[in-house]
Amino acid sequence: MYQRLEEDQVLCNLCHHRCRIKESKRGICAVRENQGGRLISLVYGKIISRAVDPIEKKPLFHFLPGSASYSIATVGCNFRCQHCQNAEIAQLPRDRNLIVGEEVAPEKIVADALRRRCRSISYTYTEPTIFFEYAHDTAQLAQKAGIQNVFVSNGYMSEEAVELMAPWLNAINIDLKGPESFYRDICGAHLTPVVENIRGLHALGIWVEVTTLVIPSLNDGAESLQNLAETLAAISPDIPWHISAFHPAYHLLDKPRTPAKTIRRAREIGLAAGLHHVFVGNLPGEQGEGTTCHGCGECLIERTGYRILKNRVTNGGCPECKTPVAGVWHPPGEGN
Repeated sequence: MYQRLEEDQVLCNLCHHRCRIKESKRGICAVRENQGGRLISLVYGKIISRAVDPIEKKPLFHFLPGSASYSIATVGCNFRCQHCQNAEIAQLPRDRNLIVGEEVAPEKIVADALRRRCRSISYTYTEPTIFFEYAHDTAQLAQKAGIQNVFVSNGYMSEEAVELMAPWLNAINIDLKGPESFYRDICGAHLTPVVENIRGLHALGIWVEVTTLVIPSLNDGAESLQNLAETLAAISPDIPWHISAFHPAYHLLDKPRTPAKTIRRAREIGLAAGLHHVFVGNLPGEQGEGTTCHGCGECLIERTGYRILKNRVTNGGCPECKTPVAGVWHPPGEGN
């Protein structure tokens, strides 16, 4: 995932930053270092966080609902989001020049996931692209063991990375953060590569869901939200869109929490744009957490927070009107 250049420099091809890195220096993610003209991952096998989560926490609502996902992360990220809600681990290498973690081999991750009866392994909490080799090795072993693989990502991986990960990746939730100005000013990145990856991954048959964290005065305008919704609907109206409420974090402590009415308005915008499934997040008990049939309006999956109270999806569709409901409702070989 890199090229050697003149004077012992390297070009990293892992994400769309395409960092040109001098000898003994690191890329934007701060976890990949040029050592003598070789690009070395500094976080391979170094787990900073792992837990068993409900798959709904990723959030993935139409992928093996109600199942457990073994979730892992290393330190580091290739974005510098001012509102980073996991900054204590994602930004640790840049803010404090620290790379820490428990040494855990891929084989142990898969064995523990099996022992805990997890149907998937999620590469999450920080940006999984930056620990790509570790995720790659773990995911291949997981696939052989019958465990699904999930990325929770900012969607900035390169075309080369997508090509390498596609054979073993089953599902992904991608942050679609806002307009180009938001990406440039708040995240230090660009919008277009993210949209192209959503389109490309969906075309490859990988299950895709999308999340937008709505921040007052930054990306909560009706026009901005409508543009995002229409972008997703043009790719596929079946892509679930999660609209989440912001709480102050990291460098955006001066911004207020997102009002519930803003999240409700965003959901209405998404549905009006033609998306079949638009969910509210970070507001447990709020209408809009459940899956409804876009054909007849029947409630198919009732949720509160990360808990499923009722699941009526039958043979991949609505039991009332038989309208198909897009999703991955069972592991391979167990139904459709």
